[in-house]
Amino acid sequence: MTASTVEAARAVAEPAHYWTRQRKIGVGLSAVGLLAAVLFGALASARTAEFTLAETISGSAVGINGRVGAIVFGVIAALAGAAMLVAARRWFNWLLGLGIVATLVSFLCWQLSQAPENLNTIPLGSVARSSVTLALPLVLGALAGVLCERSAVINVAIEGQFLMGAFAAAMFATLAGSVWIGILAAGVGGLIIGLLLAVLAIRFLVDQVVLGVVLNVFALGLTGFLYEQLMAKDQTRFNQPTFVPEWDIPGLSKIPLLGPALFKGNIFLYGAIVLVILIHVGLFYTRWGLRTRAVGEHPAAADTLGVKVLALRYRNVLIGGIVAGFGGAYFTLLSTTNFNKNMTSGLGFVALAALIFGRWSPIGSMLAALFFGFCSALAVSLGSINSPIPSAFLNMLPYIATIIAVAGLVGRVRAPAADGTPYIKG
Repeated sequence: MTASTVEAARAVAEPAHYWTRQRKIGVGLSAVGLLAAVLFGALASARTAEFTLAETISGSAVGINGRVGAIVFGVIAALAGAAMLVAARRWFNWLLGLGIVATLVSFLCWQLSQAPENLNTIPLGSVARSSVTLALPLVLGALAGVLCERSAVINVAIEGQFLMGAFAAAMFATLAGSVWIGILAAGVGGLIIGLLLAVLAIRFLVDQVVLGVVLNVFALGLTGFLYEQLMAKDQTRFNQPTFVPEWDIPGLSKIPLLGPALFKGNIFLYGAIVLVILIHVGLFYTRWGLRTRAVGEHPAAADTLGVKVLALRYRNVLIGGIVAGFGGAYFTLLSTTNFNKNMTSGLGFVALAALIFGRWSPIGSMLAALFFGFCSALAVSLGSINSPIPSAFLNMLPYIATIIAVAGLVGRVRAPAADGTPYIKG
């Protein structure tokens, strides 16, 4: 019996499963779209909901009847879900994106139609820029996670690396009077936690998840103690850093919607873009990347081929610590916020969720971080238009989105096969 005959017999004996992941999501999206059309359409008023591409509400805007917009875009989302039942697999991402955007616009039509007279316009340029800005630490934290977990070392200590980076950046930028010294110190702060993670996980084989939690508590306690002993007693001397300058790229920064978000930024924005490109290219197109992925999937085989498994893990975990420390500097060098105890507010864990949602890839993690950043920016925008939704629920929105995304949208994701498994050379 030939191989083709065997495959044909198997296909007859095992009919294809109809309710694939795409069809299940399609049914769910259709239900959500219909619910949006009915619920948001009923709650919306006939007042105009306006959208502008600028960063302010001044200038030209596109207006739509709030009730009509809520119903129409809800129906579009439902149709996108229905199309997923019959469309080819290559259309899945496009239809899912269309459905999510349509549901979001339906929701915004309801919210804007209920806003006061002068607040019924949402500046999409401002939302886009805020989304990118709020996503920056998540991008950098997720990249640190990619470097570690692609090497098979679980990094739950991103939160601690953020805290150490934020504290070191604020303190040394104040002492030296230079934001660049602060950034270097932030990298060292993240490197310290990375070094502890590497030594204890790789050399002493400590459980990596437990170790990450312990390092987070250690960083929280250490920065809190030093804050009380130094910064709280003399803010002027230890906790008044200068802030990073903003650089515009001429011409590109004037592009509507995306210009201010991508080409009117600072060292954290441009650094994040460069790091995403470098790590993506390095991970998938260089010898270092091939060895890193081999160590993360099958370290024994990589060792047989001459790869120094433990040395590579040490190197990548330490680089990841520097990247996460750089992300921590965002919290104290970007705006007028000085260092405060536990100021990262769990964003290290959101970065870890972005890593999982992005399927352990630099670009995927960046897109996931942008999604979470958008949810945060949306919560701020809804608060500014006096949304009828209580502010406590708006503040919960980014974390709810994190839970839903990781639990429901990622499907079956697979971490590197050796992730979290210590390697003992025989």
